[in-house]
Amino acid sequence: MENQDEKLKELEKTYKGVIMSEMQLMRVRRSIEKAKREKRQIRRNLLIKRSASLAAAVVIAFIVLPNTSQRVAYAMSRIPIIGNLVEVVTVRDYQYDGERNFADVKVPELVLQSGEGTGEEKGDTTLVVSTAKQTAEEINAEIKEITEKLVSEFEDNLDEEWGYQDILVDSQVLNTTERYFTLKLICYQGAGSGAEWDYYYTIDLTNGQRLALEDLFIDGADYKERISENIKEQMREQMAQDENKFYWLDDEDIPEWNFQSITDETAFYLNERDNVVICFNEGDVAPMYMGCVQFEIPDEIINDIRSER
Repeated sequence: MENQDEKLKELEKTYKGVIMSEMQLMRVRRSIEKAKREKRQIRRNLLIKRSASLAAAVVIAFIVLPNTSQRVAYAMSRIPIIGNLVEVVTVRDYQYDGERNFADVKVPELVLQSGEGTGEEKGDTTLVVSTAKQTAEEINAEIKEITEKLVSEFEDNLDEEWGYQDILVDSQVLNTTERYFTLKLICYQGAGSGAEWDYYYTIDLTNGQRLALEDLFIDGADYKERISENIKEQMREQMAQDENKFYWLDDEDIPEWNFQSITDETAFYLNERDNVVICFNEGDVAPMYMGCVQFEIPDEIINDIRSER
C-alpha cells in the first residue's frame, strides 16, 4: 500500500511538472512574441528615420548646396546636365503599415529637361543631352523593374497569416562633381531577418553615358588586380583592429568562399575626393551581420593608370 502511495505521489509530481512546463512554455512564447513586436517596431522606426534622412540628403544636394555657395552654384550652372538637365523626383510612394507588414517605398526617377548651349557649344551639348536622356531612361527602367519586383513579392505575402515582412526603397544623391553624377538606390527586405542591397548609377556628364568601372582606367591597365589586392589589405587591417569585423579571406577550411577579385560588374562610385569606392552588398564578401561594406581605394594605388581626370 505504501508503495502504491509513493507511486501515486510520483505520478502526481510528474503530472504537475508537465503542466508547469506547458505554462512556462506558454509564457516564454508570449514573451518571444512581445519581443518580436517590440523589435519590429524599433526596426520600423529606424526605417522611417533612415528614409527621412535620405530624403533630406537629396534636398541638400539639389537645393541647399547651390544656394549656399556662389562658386558651386556657378560651376553647376556651367554644366548643362547638372545645371539645367538632371532632376531626381519620386514617381511612386508606396506605404503600408500593418500589424505584421510594413512598407516604405519611394521610387526615384531621373528626369531630364532640354539642355542649353550657344555657338560652338550648342552642337556638343545637344548630343550630350540626347545621350543622357537615353541613359536616364535605361536607369529608370532598371529601377522600376527592381522596385516593382519587391512590391509585388510584398503584396503576394500580405494574405499569409504567419511571419513578418518589411521592405524599404529609397535613394540618395551620393556625389555631384563637374564630371560625374551618382544616384544610389537603397533596397531593404526583411522577413524574420533582413537584408540590404544597393545599386549605384553614375552618369559621365561629359558624354551623357553611364559610367563603367573600366572607363576610369587606361586601356590594358591592371586595375582589377591592384584594387582587389588593396581591398584584401584593408580587410586584414580591419579584422586585426576590430574582432567584430570578419571577411571571407584567407580561410583554409572554405577557400571557395574567400574573396578573390572584383569584376567589371562590381558596384562602385566616385566620392568627393574623386577616389574610387568599391561597394559590396550583404553576404558578398562577409557574413550578413556585417551589412553592406565599402572600400575607398587610395589615390596612390591607381593614380598612374587612371584615364584623363
